[in-house]
Amino acid sequence: MGRDNHNNKTGGNNTNSLPQTPKNQKIKPGDMNEEIAKEFAELRKAKKKKQIRWP
Repeated sequence: MGRDNHNNKTGGNNTNSLPQTPKNQKIKPGDMNEEIAKEFAELRKAKKKKQIRWP
């Protein structure tokens, strides 16, 4: 029996599933540009405070 033959009956319910994003943390696809712009603005503020070299 190799490593790929898993007969894992002792595992929990989530052993074969991927983690999901909670509904309250999801954003609409149309709001993605706004979210990215906010993050870039935060980086620019951090750059001004720390004088990090911006490429």
